[in-house]
Amino acid sequence: MTRPLVLGLTGSVGMGKSTVAQMFREEGVPVFDADAVVHRFQGPGGALVAAIETAFPGSTGREGVDRASLRDRVLMDDAARRTLEAIVHPAVGAERQLFLLEHGGCPLVVFDIPLLFETKGDALVDRVLVVSAPPEVQRRRVLARPGMTPEAFARILALQLPDADKRARADHVIDTGVPLAETRAAVQKLIRTLHPG
Repeated sequence: MTRPLVLGLTGSVGMGKSTVAQMFREEGVPVFDADAVVHRFQGPGGALVAAIETAFPGSTGREGVDRASLRDRVLMDDAARRTLEAIVHPAVGAERQLFLLEHGGCPLVVFDIPLLFETKGDALVDRVLVVSAPPEVQRRRVLARPGMTPEAFARILALQLPDADKRARADHVIDTGVPLAETRAAVQKLIRTLHPG
């Protein structure tokens, strides 16, 4: 049985990964969005809310997990982060397998996984695409996010493989520090490369 070519999409915080993922969708390529799955599991009535509340008392409420509060608790605490990952990663992995079964007849699918290299997710994919932008563009994008501080940005960066290392390990790199039309053209060219015809 043939299966789709699996393209892993990743990039450091603020590099435009979500924008590029949407471009793949608009070209008809199914995209598994790991972050969206986590949001669903942590939202109101989400499958992981109870387990997260047990591990991190006071981190949830009627709206599900208070993501900003939980982020602050785990960013500075490696043991807490590992505890959270042990709850979240297996659940996301199960959803990813269901997605692959659902789209088994497609020639190409994308796994949008923010920490692809950091979680050894590159072993799950056939090719890796890294989205990248100049550091000043990245910083401006991230600090424009609600509730983001320079300190939190620095801590997030410290937990991620440096952009240069990601680019060195990638099969493909797309620049998002250029006009959107150029990025879209690069996405379209990559799709043609991976799935000629």
